Amino acid sequence: MTAAPGLASRLVNGLLAVKPVAKFAKQNARKMMIKRAEAIGVYWLEDSAALQARGAEVWESERQALSQDIEYPDYYLTSFHAYESGNLSWDAATEVESAARAVHAKIWPELEAKGDAHLRQTYHDLLKQHIQTVPNRILDVGCGAGMSTTALQDVYPEAQMTGLDLSDYFLAIATYRTSQQNIQWLHRPAEETQLPDQSFDLVSICLVVHELPQAATHKILQEARRLLCPGGHLAIMDMNPNSEFVKRLPPYVLTLLKSTEPYLDDYFSLDLEQAVLGAGFQTPQSFVNSPRHRTLIAQV
Repeated sequence: MTAAPGLASRLVNGLLAVKPVAKFAKQNARKMMIKRAEAIGVYWLEDSAALQARGAEVWESERQALSQDIEYPDYYLTSFHAYESGNLSWDAATEVESAARAVHAKIWPELEAKGDAHLRQTYHDLLKQHIQTVPNRILDVGCGAGMSTTALQDVYPEAQMTGLDLSDYFLAIATYRTSQQNIQWLHRPAEETQLPDQSFDLVSICLVVHELPQAATHKILQEARRLLCPGGHLAIMDMNPNSEFVKRLPPYVLTLLKSTEPYLDDYFSLDLEQAVLGAGFQTPQSFVNSPRHRTLIAQV
């Protein structure tokens, strides 16, 4: 049983249904994030320009080398994060690292640009504390440009690491960033990875589920269950819908947030613990790892 969106959320949905309002909200959300980034020393536009300066032909060649002929699910072919082409664009791919540092800078105000790294560290600390057997084979679902994958590799340096994502643009950035590291990057849907049964000890889904409709989340959890070996673990870190931060979001900020996150209502109304149980896992352990985020760990 899922809860319907609250009054404020329904009002925001009504506003965002008006295309000029939605466009205005997206533009303002983007401006706000870039301004925040620049204020804390994250040079968003400069860093993106430096990546793109390698040349369109170089990037396209590297993207095509990774690209698979896959059928994108409808939910993915929409606007995410104020990019009209969503995650299937060079703008999104070259800016994603700066965006992450900017978005997570306010979690612990004193850390500013280091907030993103600290958030990931809180997640990894929970993994090390509650997963007793060190995983040898790790799958990072929705790995994006590889920030979560390389961070996991630092925690488990001996593990065989695989990063999987639907955006070959993001994966091109990941490959460029990790040319000296032994990480396998796969351009495939997380709902149907085509990987063998029981081929991983840990499946990590970091900051992904809030970007999914519920039907996709259920399929991905079922696929994770298939991929995990006996005794293996699923770990999920994402926004905490029950946090005071989320509950107290002003309507204007909620409007900006929802304009860039089209499936936020689906996520906030999802009983994630029950979804994990329904996919065949043991009862998940749930932890609050930041004022805005939670971590779930479940074992096969």
